[in-house]
Amino acid sequence: MHPIPGNESGPRSRTSESTQQLREDLHNLTQTIEELVSATADDSRSNIKELRQRAEQRLRDTRARLEARGERFYGDARETVTQQADACDRYVHDHPWTSIGIGAGVGVVIGMLIGRR
Repeated sequence: MHPIPGNESGPRSRTSESTQQLREDLHNLTQTIEELVSATADDSRSNIKELRQRAEQRLRDTRARLEARGERFYGDARETVTQQADACDRYVHDHPWTSIGIGAGVGVVIGMLIGRR
């Protein structure tokens, strides 16, 4: 299935956007942690406290986004698997003899492969 030109809501587009967002989140988090490390060299208590709070906030934000993204990917995968299972079920009900033939053919091939040992 190819996305329609101009249609940016396809699965690849969403994956690309998610990947880009993840890169930005990790870059921001890394940048904040680097700032925190460089600030500790100064040992300025107020500066360390402020940077630590920013790092903690970015860490919480990144964690929340990753959890939300993971739940969305899980939901999308579950929906896709359900749709594929429904399509397979419909095919078997619409073409029972073809399905039996395919199953028998696969069984013969597997039996031959196992028998070669």
